[in-house]
Amino acid sequence: MGDIVQIYEDYQGRADFLTVYVREAHPTDEWQMKSNVKDDVCYAQPKTLAQRVAIANDFTKRFKFPLPFGIDDMSNAANDAYAAWPERIYIIDESGRIAYRGGMGLFNYKPEEAREWLASRYGAVKHDAPKSPADEAPPRPRPAAPAK
Repeated sequence: MGDIVQIYEDYQGRADFLTVYVREAHPTDEWQMKSNVKDDVCYAQPKTLAQRVAIANDFTKRFKFPLPFGIDDMSNAANDAYAAWPERIYIIDESGRIAYRGGMGLFNYKPEEAREWLASRYGAVKHDAPKSPADEAPPRPRPAAPAK
């Protein structure tokens, strides 16, 4: 999630973003994963749009997710049109054509590819390298110079 949020923060002034919540990837009543329990994101597969909206609202509030957020309807029209489940990135150009189609699922979901496309179109956004623990250590006192 962090990669896509950083891409959004870097390019929101140049491109429009929309996250669409499609059906639940690992619901408690179908294919629950241990990581969902660990992260406390345990939901049954929504049966109504109101349930989907409630889960989406919980997610955006709990994780302070800043991207604009849409919710697929219960016929799963967005998921079916874009083969979006469980996660996928698309970039649609100004003419409405798919300019970038990311891979599906956990192993082929690569936000860095979308970043590369955006960088080639709008210019790369540089970030400072993360600080090492040594960079954050307080300065050590210098020994006093001998008196003359």
